[in-house]
Amino acid sequence: MSQILTDVLAANQTYVSSFDKGSLALPPARGFAILTCMDARLDPAKYAGLSEGDAHVIRNAGGRASDDAIRSLVISHKLLGTNEWFVIHHTNCGMELFTNEIMAGLLDNSLDTATVDQSGWHDVGQGPGSGEGHYINWLTFKNLEASVTEDVQRIRRHALVPGYIPVYGFVYDVKTGKLIEVADAMKAGSPL
Repeated sequence: MSQILTDVLAANQTYVSSFDKGSLALPPARGFAILTCMDARLDPAKYAGLSEGDAHVIRNAGGRASDDAIRSLVISHKLLGTNEWFVIHHTNCGMELFTNEIMAGLLDNSLDTATVDQSGWHDVGQGPGSGEGHYINWLTFKNLEASVTEDVQRIRRHALVPGYIPVYGFVYDVKTGKLIEVADAMKAGSPL
């Protein structure tokens, strides 16, 4: 058994020993959802003041409004009653450090973890790789505020998203913990 698996299971036993959340309702108590990045430096519960049961938190690489993220938001509203949504990207995001072409090229060579230095990304694996990476849109970006606005606009335009749901756009600053409003995203996400 790996040390990580051992540590996680031990932490779960500690959590279970004082667990008192079994009676929480299925719908989020505060009626909102957050779409944000999977980056380990972000703790939505802390930066948004959440406790278990308060809100839906949807996470993916970059906090992007992918089809699956929108699917989750629609379920969050239609079946569980959320009526306000936040799109929160963050500074120093890894999704700014590569392109679709770079990712596909790295995967062509091997499926092992790549390295990065001042000259760029390098595949150090022994192979085999796969060309399947060329068929995925990795949803990378070069402009942080523009990516927030783009995602808010995509959610707002989606045929399954009611016009009355406000979609807020923010950038989380990993150096300060502050949520910074993205004005263009806030305008784009205003209820219709």
